[in-house]
Amino acid sequence: MKTISLAVRSFWPASCLLLVILQLSPPARAEMSAWADNEGGRMRLIALSPDASGKIRAGLQIEPKPGWITYWREPGNSGIPPQVSFSSDAVSLDKMSYPIPKHIVDGKVDEVAYDASVTFPLQLTAKDASIHEIKANAFIGICKEICIPFQAELSLTFEPSAQSRPTEEAILKAAAATLPEAASSEFKVDHHTLSADMKELSLSITLPESGESAPEVIVAGPSGHVFTKQMATHRDGNRFTTKLAIGKLPKGYNVHGKTWSALVIDGSRAIETPLAFE
Repeated sequence: MKTISLAVRSFWPASCLLLVILQLSPPARAEMSAWADNEGGRMRLIALSPDASGKIRAGLQIEPKPGWITYWREPGNSGIPPQVSFSSDAVSLDKMSYPIPKHIVDGKVDEVAYDASVTFPLQLTAKDASIHEIKANAFIGICKEICIPFQAELSLTFEPSAQSRPTEEAILKAAAATLPEAASSEFKVDHHTLSADMKELSLSITLPESGESAPEVIVAGPSGHVFTKQMATHRDGNRFTTKLAIGKLPKGYNVHGKTWSALVIDGSRAIETPLAFE
């Protein structure tokens, strides 16, 4: 019963990072950057032209090679969450969203990650709606027996906005469909309580349908801490209760006034909802 530890994989030493060579080329076409490649996979930037207010729908698309993974937004102690920044203040990142990940348990491996192609939706704002080009710096971890920090400069140019973008629109639409739902009356965390010794988190959950199997519950706590180990579960139709083991928290950590989050996956549906502690 413990916090997920992602320290089971060792990152290359700093001297070896010089061996991580990114094969970059000029943008392959408008609204899609060229692919940046490394040993474990590849990634690229996708975007639609700005609307009249400068809002841009975009995505960071990552394709791990078979047997490799990349991480969710909260990877735990040693993983690298996906990060995107822009090279000028002409474009700002308003929000990065995270598709439903997998809880991957295999021997000593216990990770919250993606083992197949994934696109992280991005909401951007351009200061000038007539912007011609955007340049981004993407940084992820991609892992197999070892974890390789993967960094790339990605750029794309916009064609006239009158042209349709069926390929880009299809990729971004599919990415949006992989995001967790918002909590609702039929699917929500009703109550959450952290024990006085901060060792157990009790949850009472309303699920969207009746069933017998326990849903997957992934709780992201303080930065670098993910909790998935359910110690006691009970499902009665669409009512579910569980206790999660809370492993070692930061020294002197005070939960009061903090907000964690719970990702609940029940079959093909999932929600992510905040857990506020007064």
